[in-house]
Amino acid sequence: MEEKQKTAGALRREALCYAPKNGFDRLSAEDEAAMQRYCEDYKRFLNACKTERECAAEAVRMAEAKGFRPFVRGMELKPGDKVYRSNRGKSLLLAVVGSRPLSEGVNIGAAHIDSPRLDLKPNPLYEDCEMAYFKTHYYGGLRKYQWVSIPLELRGVIARKDGSVISVSLGGQPGEPRFVINDLLPHLGVEQSKKPLSEAIPAETLNILVGGRPFQDDDGADRVKLTVLDLLHQKYGITEADFISAELEAVPAFEAVDIGFDRSFIGGYGHDDRVCAYAEFAAILELETPARTAVCILADKEEIGSEGVSGMQSAAFDTFMSDLCDSQKVPLKACYEKSFCLSADVTAAYDPNYADVYEKRNSARVNYGMGLCKYTGARGKSGSSDASAEVVAYVRRVLDEAGVFWQMAELGKVDAGGGGTVACYMANRDIDTLDAGVPVLAMHSPFETVSKLDCYMTYKGMKAVYEAE
Repeated sequence: MEEKQKTAGALRREALCYAPKNGFDRLSAEDEAAMQRYCEDYKRFLNACKTERECAAEAVRMAEAKGFRPFVRGMELKPGDKVYRSNRGKSLLLAVVGSRPLSEGVNIGAAHIDSPRLDLKPNPLYEDCEMAYFKTHYYGGLRKYQWVSIPLELRGVIARKDGSVISVSLGGQPGEPRFVINDLLPHLGVEQSKKPLSEAIPAETLNILVGGRPFQDDDGADRVKLTVLDLLHQKYGITEADFISAELEAVPAFEAVDIGFDRSFIGGYGHDDRVCAYAEFAAILELETPARTAVCILADKEEIGSEGVSGMQSAAFDTFMSDLCDSQKVPLKACYEKSFCLSADVTAAYDPNYADVYEKRNSARVNYGMGLCKYTGARGKSGSSDASAEVVAYVRRVLDEAGVFWQMAELGKVDAGGGGTVACYMANRDIDTLDAGVPVLAMHSPFETVSKLDCYMTYKGMKAVYEAE
């Protein structure tokens, strides 16, 4: 049968129009197999790492298995050397030294490993009506109503005065107890149901149920609280005062799982932003000797403004880069002005169930690949670095040459809200920066959803950026 000839209009349309396509219509069998392998590894990482400390520790373990070694100031480095520096166990910096000098700049991937959660208050344990609870303080931009009536785990550390640090992970293994914040029954929730979503669950009612059995052979007050303290002392050797110097996080007790009959999605807690952090981390593990030195940042505190010693605004990154530059006697500012950073953070995926807050032509679609964001911010681009046209064109070329599926994206309608990333903190250092990442459904919820294809293309895109000359 003779193939039908394309009309002049069809040919011009192909040549001139921008028409993104669903990635599954373009995916090769080789990429399909690689995507499935990659996503299985990512799910294992997500299940093991539900706090920033766990992410950093697991990343160190994986990096050392790939030949990375701790970077000590003054260390001599040669092309191909792989080094890392842990920042207080809560963030991580890695580098693979390139064949070109640092005076020609570096290629950077920057993502964050903290996620919205519930932190225990410094004095959390109390008893009321013979039930024991933990008081919490929510972390990041979560929607409080989503955190009631779901199973919770407890993860983190307790630091004692003697200098010892105890790791806590309870509720994640079969047979371990879990925890919950109880909601009001609908029979008595008439007034609650009249309130806006943001007010229906007051922050001070996000109290986690942790016990209900009175301590035997005692006639004092708060016998249920005493039982909880006794059990904690038996398991961890702590007293109530040790909560003061603890970092304990309540996180959803959900495993990362395939979603859909076709298994095309991954559902789980912490995709924002571990889905991008894992992509850039997995990509740097595969490098040998890139042309330009590749740097991977796994930052903390992004969800609350990137403040503090482990956040992107701290001097930890500058110190790491300065020490790298000193090894080649290159001024830090000379390196920065020639460098490029892909700020790898998730973007909002278009959800037809909530179409009124999206601008469809400029929203990221699931299965269309890595989402590039020229700017983020809110309303009039407030809080955005707003990458230049030249930077966007550079990334388009790098991704296209590597066969990466990508799309342009904004975070919803102009006045519908907005959000930020670490991009502005990199740009403020005189580093050309562009936002890019995986489109996410139900972002910041306890159970977010992402496309496997978008996850894999973000990894592939990060690797292309690291390898760019």
